[in-house]
Amino acid sequence: MKNFADFGIQLPEILLPADKNLLSWSVIACDQYTQDRDYWKKVSDAAGKNPSTLNLILPEVYLNDNDRKERLENIRKTMQSYIEDGVFDKAEKEFIYVERKTAYGRTRKGLVAAIDLEAYEWKPMSKSLIRATEATIQSRIPPRKEIRKNAPLESPHIMLLANDPGRLLVEKTGALAKKNSPVYDGDLMLDSGHITGWEVKSDEALSSVYNSLDALKKSNTAEDGSTFLFAVGDGNHSLATAKAVWDEYKEELKSQGKSKSEIENCPVRYALVEIVNIYDEGLTFEPIHRVLFNADADETISYVQKKLGGTVKPLSNAGELEEAVKKSSASFGFVSTANGKTCFTLLETPVKELAVSRLQPELDSFIAEKKSAGKEIEIDYIHGSEEVFRLGAQDNTLTILLPPIAKNSFFDTISSRGPLPRKSFSMGEASEKRFYLECRRLFS
Repeated sequence: MKNFADFGIQLPEILLPADKNLLSWSVIACDQYTQDRDYWKKVSDAAGKNPSTLNLILPEVYLNDNDRKERLENIRKTMQSYIEDGVFDKAEKEFIYVERKTAYGRTRKGLVAAIDLEAYEWKPMSKSLIRATEATIQSRIPPRKEIRKNAPLESPHIMLLANDPGRLLVEKTGALAKKNSPVYDGDLMLDSGHITGWEVKSDEALSSVYNSLDALKKSNTAEDGSTFLFAVGDGNHSLATAKAVWDEYKEELKSQGKSKSEIENCPVRYALVEIVNIYDEGLTFEPIHRVLFNADADETISYVQKKLGGTVKPLSNAGELEEAVKKSSASFGFVSTANGKTCFTLLETPVKELAVSRLQPELDSFIAEKKSAGKEIEIDYIHGSEEVFRLGAQDNTLTILLPPIAKNSFFDTISSRGPLPRKSFSMGEASEKRFYLECRRLFS
């Protein structure tokens, strides 16, 4: 049996439901539709009285409700009953190769594995194997710790990104896994697409995974000897929470006199994730655009140009601006309206890193300077170019259209500058996020 410890990976013992009715079993990540209780009511209706991962999670739409303590108690009781009452098939020591077809016609490939939380760090400028992609808000960790601590089970919505242009890991593993019949195959609820999974546990498949990880580790090792193997794509705060729970529990185990081997093999030390190649054609990266309220457009554009460099060009219409921004990974489009006239302005910069990593700090500085001078500017984050142009047509509003996320500079930017600013990118549409399906024992 291959040892994957050098890659921060563990071959997990996967629990799959005995009844493969995925329409009721699988539900979307708990951090989606956080303002939409109606969506989660539909999820509840779709799950009905069937065994469902809905009963194993706390959707964040309910995170601040008064009945949270009761919900958590019910979740843990349900987890234990699912373990004891035959809801799951026998646990299998394996990876799972996944193909997820979304409602948008895209197919995303992934590899479900357990990662060693000792190999992950969310703090800025980390040199760990597994690193955060966006700034972690520490205040968001404690309420999530309540959910994970002492939980008998876990099911993943965390997605890690691999910097794998040669498609060595996920895609190569998939080619081997698909020689056998899938272990699950079905539609997902609420028209969210289809998912199929294959076991990865033969000697041939595990050797292939090991060799691919070894090659990836070598190609992603920097001159200082540090290796940036995986970046957190989705579920950053959930993984940071798992790390915090483990750090606390590890100290408990030490105080109990547990051996080094017991600590190394403790299930709480690991977390289930899905690994996805950043170059997967089915994985879309969408920029999250900015809108400023009560900001002078000319003054803002001039400030950003001074800080980032580049040239400013007035353009004639929305289509021309959108096309120009799409063509470059270092251009920004500004839309503002004054006296009934909407202006479209392009700023072309020489920025080499991901554009948002350079823009957001300058916006923060600009807003802070104006606040100290007595002028309050508000910032918000918007999805889709249509919203950029709709809001930009309103008086006293400046919207900023960001360029596409450049996949080939993603890892280099995080490695050199640390995690990206808040609200930097979105991986696909809400319904394309990971659905809970596989489970693993956590606290006994």
